[in-house]
Amino acid sequence: MDTLVTFIQYPIYLLEAGVLGYILLRRRERSLLPVAIYLGLLVALDGLGRSFVLHLYGFTSLQYAYFYWLTDVLLALGAFLLVCLFFRRACAEHPQLWQVVWLVLVFVLILVAGISLFSLSRNFDHLFTRFIVEFQQNLYFTCLVLNTLLFILMQQLQSADEELSMLVCGMGIQFAGPAANLALVYLTPGQQYGADLYRHIHPFFTLGMLLTWFYALARAPQFGRIAKPQRVAAELVSAGRGEV
Repeated sequence: MDTLVTFIQYPIYLLEAGVLGYILLRRRERSLLPVAIYLGLLVALDGLGRSFVLHLYGFTSLQYAYFYWLTDVLLALGAFLLVCLFFRRACAEHPQLWQVVWLVLVFVLILVAGISLFSLSRNFDHLFTRFIVEFQQNLYFTCLVLNTLLFILMQQLQSADEELSMLVCGMGIQFAGPAANLALVYLTPGQQYGADLYRHIHPFFTLGMLLTWFYALARAPQFGRIAKPQRVAAELVSAGRGEV
């Protein structure tokens, strides 16, 4: 199984760099800057950092395990911020709604950190390690819920941003598997196989996210954002080229 994980990781690293390069070379829109930053974080931590530690110490080493979980917290934070920016993009034509959503997202992050700190009161052994694991678990579950709510919100707003819909679907793939496996880790405390399974299956969900994103970006000219009929009509009226 370790050989399979190692085999699948390197194509994922190349795909991370490839999608990032595609955005930088062909898609210079500001709306894709958050995606590019998140992919850059993936390349730096997942592609370069983990590869180096894996090569240096091996997959079953304690050093690789600590480095993996620490970088996974950073990637989870990056994913949370990316979902927040997706919310902002979805609410671009609804500034008042975004003001409410922004406050809710800040409150949710504070709540997740508070719940993670509160959980430490049950066990004072290995505080830093336990906080990392608890915070990561809670944040992944939160991201999965927020990502689902974002997709529902876009349907309610009748968003014509189909590119964003595919990006959100890709994030859903990224969150679904790890969240389910982290639930197994939570339900089986002290069992190492849960954490090992997480490190084995996580790359496959990252691969699913990257393939979905590449599909969305590659079809951008035909599968991008479409102006709403109401907005087009308003622009025509303001330009004096027609009447509604």
